[in-house]
Amino acid sequence: MNLGLTHRTALITGSYRGTGRIIAERMLAEGAKVLVHGFTKAQADTAVAELGAGVAVSFDPTSDDCRTTLDALAADHHIDVLINNYGHADRGDWQTLDTADWVRVYEHNTLSCVRLIDALVPAMKARGYGRIINLGTVGSTRPNEERPHYYAAKGALANLTQSLAKNLGRHGITVNLVSPALIRTPEVESAFRAQADRDGKPSDWASVEAELARNIPLGRIATREEVADLVLFLASDRAAGIHGQNIRVDGGQLGIVQ
Repeated sequence: MNLGLTHRTALITGSYRGTGRIIAERMLAEGAKVLVHGFTKAQADTAVAELGAGVAVSFDPTSDDCRTTLDALAADHHIDVLINNYGHADRGDWQTLDTADWVRVYEHNTLSCVRLIDALVPAMKARGYGRIINLGTVGSTRPNEERPHYYAAKGALANLTQSLAKNLGRHGITVNLVSPALIRTPEVESAFRAQADRDGKPSDWASVEAELARNIPLGRIATREEVADLVLFLASDRAAGIHGQNIRVDGGQLGIVQ
């Protein structure tokens, strides 16, 4: 399917690594102009060199100090698509977290997105077109016992997405949230295989994934590429009627009664 992204410019936060890098790679393959973001110039430059394309940009979205850089990016680039991919899942539980932990995680997972939205939306409004895609988690609506500060921050992002969608729809700007469950990454593979070793269980990935997916109708966990493909579709004109949605990538787990 031709997604018609060849004439679009996308800014993808956190795209120097991980899922963001896969999104950038696939967006570039569709012919879009991609602003590849890192916290440092070295991170962004390295990612662009490895991707073989893209424009390296660097700023810290967790600080108000990034506003000057964002204003310059908005002025220098015709940014049609904002993908708020960056987020950070600190460890913690109800017994050990303090107020500073909650504030820090809120900065990383909620206010970082707000800063990008505030800076880039005015130009989108002026052009009467835009796509905003926030990356969340299924934990925003069904959180685990651990990391309550992270899930609360992502829950705020889900709420923010719906409010923003109501505000921007009349301006030709769609706003959606993509909420993956556990995603297969090298880090996830390594961590769960190591845990299986410690527990004396088979540690080959096929065995480990079968255990992880025992309550997933699809029989496996999602890949970064599958998440990226959904993001690209939402960024395209073919998804023009999809607005204000929280789309989960969880292999059907919502249908399971536990």
